[in-house]
Amino acid sequence: MRINRTLLSIALVVVALVIQVSVLARLQLPGAVPDLLLLTVLGLAFVYGPVSGALIGFGAGLLADLAPPADHAVGRYALVLCVIGYLAGLVRPENGQLKSAFAPMAAVVAAAIGSTLLYAGVGALVGDTAARHVGLGSLLFTAAIYDLLLAPFTVPFIMALARRTENDPVAEASSGGHDVAAGWLASGTGLRIGNQRGGLRMKAARNRAARAGRIKGVKRL
Repeated sequence: MRINRTLLSIALVVVALVIQVSVLARLQLPGAVPDLLLLTVLGLAFVYGPVSGALIGFGAGLLADLAPPADHAVGRYALVLCVIGYLAGLVRPENGQLKSAFAPMAAVVAAAIGSTLLYAGVGALVGDTAARHVGLGSLLFTAAIYDLLLAPFTVPFIMALARRTENDPVAEASSGGHDVAAGWLASGTGLRIGNQRGGLRMKAARNRAARAGRIKGVKRL
C-alpha cells in the first residue's frame, strides 16, 4: 500500500479499536457488541479494493486479538477481518463512490452475519464454545442490527477520507473537462460560444479592413 493509505488506515483502525474497547464494549447491550472495527475495515475496503482490504482487515484483527481484555486465541479475529476485508473489496462501488445506500447497507449486514459465523466457526475448531452458551441466533441478529444502525454514521465518513488519499488531479481535470464539454454539447452552449467567437473575429476583420481603407484614402489625398 502507498504511504498515504497506510497512515490513514493505521490512524482509523487505532481510533476505532480504542472506541470499541473503551466505549462500545462497556455499553452492556444484549447480545453482540457493535463492531466499529469491522465497519472501519469495510469502509476502507470499499475504496481501496480486495488486496488492501485484506491487509487492513488482518492488521485490525490482529490488534483486536492483542488488545485487552481479549480472551481468545491470537489470530482468530485477524483471520475473520482478513476474509471480510477481501470480500468487501471485491464488491466495492465503482470509483469508490456510493451511488445508493442499499448496496453498502446490504454489505454491512452480510459482513456482520458472516464475521459472526466465521468467528464462531473458527472458535469451534479451536475448542471455544462460548457462542453456543450465548446463543448463535441472538448474536447474529443483534450484530446485524447494531452494525446496521452504526454504519450510516461511520462508513460514508471513512470512505470520504479514504477517497482523499486516492485523488488524482490529472484524472479529475480530464474528467471534469470531459463533463463540461459534454454538458456544452448537450445544451448547445458550446456551439453558441463558437458562433459568437466567429462573429467577433469576422467583425474585427471588417473593422481592420475599413480602417486600412480610410488610412490609404488619407494618404492618397
